[in-house]
Amino acid sequence: MMNGMNMNKMMKQMKKMQQQLAEEQENLNQQEFKGNSPEDMVVATFDGSKKLKDLQIKSEAIDPDDPDMLADLIIAAVNDGLEKVEKQTQQTMGKYTKGIPGL
Repeated sequence: MMNGMNMNKMMKQMKKMQQQLAEEQENLNQQEFKGNSPEDMVVATFDGSKKLKDLQIKSEAIDPDDPDMLADLIIAAVNDGLEKVEKQTQQTMGKYTKGIPGL
């Protein structure tokens, strides 16, 4: 059984960790992540909260006779960008969730 001193210390540590976690998340949200399609025909820019902020499409990627190609390039760039956000999120936030079941 924990005594009052240990419980208070644990609560302070939890509060400090919660504050650090919030700061890390805010720093992550401020970062930009660029996802690229092959040959950089499409570039998708995300923030750390996985919101799409910009989508650049080179004119040579737009072929009216082949809209599926443009769709494939957009999908490739978006998926690449989201992978980069996820990888950085795991690196940054993983130290807080390591060992916690379900996270």
